[in-house]
Amino acid sequence: MAADLDMNEIHWLMDMFNTVDVGLVVLDRDYRVCVWNGFMENHSGLLPSAVKHKDLFDLFPAIDEKWFRSKSESVFVLKNRSFTIWEQQPYIFRFKNYRPITGKAEYMYQNATFIPLTNIRAEVSHLCIILYDVTDIAVNKKELEDLNARLEQVSQTDSLTQLYNRGHWESTLKQEFLRTKRNGGSSALLMFDIDRFKVVNDEYGHTCGDEALRHLSKILKTTLRETDIAGRYGGEEFVVTLLDTDEKGAEIFAERLRVLIEQSPVMYKQLEVKVTVSIGFACFSNEFKDHERWIEAADKAMYQSKKNGRNKVTAYTDIKNDA
Repeated sequence: MAADLDMNEIHWLMDMFNTVDVGLVVLDRDYRVCVWNGFMENHSGLLPSAVKHKDLFDLFPAIDEKWFRSKSESVFVLKNRSFTIWEQQPYIFRFKNYRPITGKAEYMYQNATFIPLTNIRAEVSHLCIILYDVTDIAVNKKELEDLNARLEQVSQTDSLTQLYNRGHWESTLKQEFLRTKRNGGSSALLMFDIDRFKVVNDEYGHTCGDEALRHLSKILKTTLRETDIAGRYGGEEFVVTLLDTDEKGAEIFAERLRVLIEQSPVMYKQLEVKVTVSIGFACFSNEFKDHERWIEAADKAMYQSKKNGRNKVTAYTDIKNDA
């Protein structure tokens, strides 16, 4: 194959490969090292004389031998080049990373090209591996991905309570509405707000009001199951989607939350500020044409709790005939 290299050409190419910043390794059919360039010497600390004719896997036991043999055998058999990138396999040789710019990476990220080398009988007798240090590219991409993930989290989170913000929570509710409508089952939507929150702000200040919101969000998080989705709907209003929960389960959850909040005063400047909440909930119903009607149902139930004297729990089914 024209693209492949003859073994005789490797030797004069070695002078060139010893001066470039890529690794070059040649292995025979038994995975013994035949060629080891300056890059490999510098990063492994092993001279060519120390590795020549030695088994690669004895020299570098950290290599994933099963993966490496599978990758190499396809090159030997098919006589075609093969490639591997750091996203598939972070590295082949576990070399330390000494680059100052990408010092955060413990090991060198590597791309590699596997090239079949033919003898005069046109048989693939050796395998050439060209190794590229792509640590800078890998680290930069990982940092960008991490940054994007953090930005996405920030865009979904209410900064004061660290619950989901209204926009993200409502998008998850819409998905749950469509899922339940399609597959059946039961889920519940719970909505509550702080009773007489304006009085808290007026008497103790907005800083105390903010502390009350944080306090309630912490209590809420302790009551949630792993599948429940909570958010701050706006102002002093909170919402919770209770997945796979029937009306009885939603009522138990709501009552437990109400009692916990009632029994846990907000600590502010050595003062105990007692707060209560009015809670309403609505279970999924095919009567709701969209998720917005579901929200409206829970909202009506919550305001019925306020009408009933506050610090109460109301189910939408108890009032829907009057709504």
